Amino acid sequence: MTQSILNEPACGDHCAPSVGVPHIAIIGSGGAAMAAALKATERGVRVTLVERGTIGGTCVNTGCVPSKIMIRAAHVAHLRRGSPFDGGISAAPPAIDRDRLLAQQQARVADLRHAKYERILAGNPAINVLHGEAQFKDEHSLIVRLNAGGERMVAFDRCLIATGASPAMPPIPGLKESPYWTSTDALASNAIPKRLAVIGSSAVAAELAQAFARLGSRVTILARHTLFSRHDPLIGETVAAAFREEGIRVLVHTQASHVAYANHEFVLTAGREPVRADKLLVAAGRTPNTHGLNLAAAGVGVNAQAAIVADRAMRTGAPHIFAAGDCTDQPQLVYVAAAAGSRAAINMTGGSGALDLTVVPAVVFTEPQVATVGYSETAARQSGIDAESRVLTLDNVPRALANFDTRGFIKLVADAASGRLVGVQMVARQAGELIQTAALAIRQRMTVSELADQLFPYLTMVEGLKLAAQTFSRDVTQLSCCAA
Repeated sequence: MTQSILNEPACGDHCAPSVGVPHIAIIGSGGAAMAAALKATERGVRVTLVERGTIGGTCVNTGCVPSKIMIRAAHVAHLRRGSPFDGGISAAPPAIDRDRLLAQQQARVADLRHAKYERILAGNPAINVLHGEAQFKDEHSLIVRLNAGGERMVAFDRCLIATGASPAMPPIPGLKESPYWTSTDALASNAIPKRLAVIGSSAVAAELAQAFARLGSRVTILARHTLFSRHDPLIGETVAAAFREEGIRVLVHTQASHVAYANHEFVLTAGREPVRADKLLVAAGRTPNTHGLNLAAAGVGVNAQAAIVADRAMRTGAPHIFAAGDCTDQPQLVYVAAAAGSRAAINMTGGSGALDLTVVPAVVFTEPQVATVGYSETAARQSGIDAESRVLTLDNVPRALANFDTRGFIKLVADAASGRLVGVQMVARQAGELIQTAALAIRQRMTVSELADQLFPYLTMVEGLKLAAQTFSRDVTQLSCCAA
């Protein structure tokens, strides 16, 4: 029997109905969904939130949080194994207890999920949570197949689709018949395989490849083009060199044409020699979770990649239905999703909010880290900007010299006519901590000369931004340590 929720208050079936209070349905419970639900209730609207799986979405459960914990553990293991200071500080191979590391990781995930999602939802009387799978019945109602059995109909005035994305599977013969890992599987596994093959070349592939290598795996990366092929070529070249120094095998312009699995071994046909591994991690992008929603019944369209097409107001082709986060054609970053969800809620409740994606900083948590914001030099020229650039290698940054770690660079891209900074790409230790300064400089439309004139604290990595800006007008190798 299908029950109906029509202008029903969040306290459930036994409460008296509210009069004249709009009702918003939200599909999903990740970053975009939570931001939207909280913003909507702040603005006096009732919300029904539908989640088919674990509350909290990808970031806290299977993405950002567990991966960064694992990466940090791997970093500690790497430092104990060796550092630039081994001449004065003895190093020794660490003993890795993956079971205990995994328990610590998952306990922190559970703590954050409870504190930032479950507790907040349970304590907000304006939000009613349904655990089940939603599908559009028509343009103003959902059918929810409850996990506990039965169905509920949810009628809404406005709806937000925030269903996220899932790991994509490349069409490689033999792959789907094998027990491959997705990133979710790898992060939840208590195994550190002796040999790990990784298919992929972007953030998730690079981060997990290095983490497993530092925890004891012999890792081979198969990159169809190069590492980070969508970025400035110098990024991929620099990270690949750093990986190879650590013993990670990086095969560029290499694509597996077949995957076989037998006797607990993967054999990947790729190039001249097969790649053999005990585990295979496939990290070749993510696919929007839009199948099964019956979007056509609601008049919501998707692009060729099955992503929902949304405008700057997060509105879809159906004017009362909105979408935000990784299920859309927006950048797949949790902070973009949260910002989009919040603005969608404003627009669904009579306000006016737009998502400005002209300055979006992004970080990859390898070591050294990759961080970017704004235009690359190539993208700037493709957009009609007469771009000029400068590259500062880190052997010109005093803090990097003091750290005995000069791997990487800082590249600034500027409009040649005005001198205005339009993009920054960097590979550096703690690049993620530097990039927001660059983002603010671009947002404030600063020129490289204005950036070069700012006061930066000495012996910090962020001082590298100032030095990089100075290279547009002077030879920084001829400056004293603190020269302005």
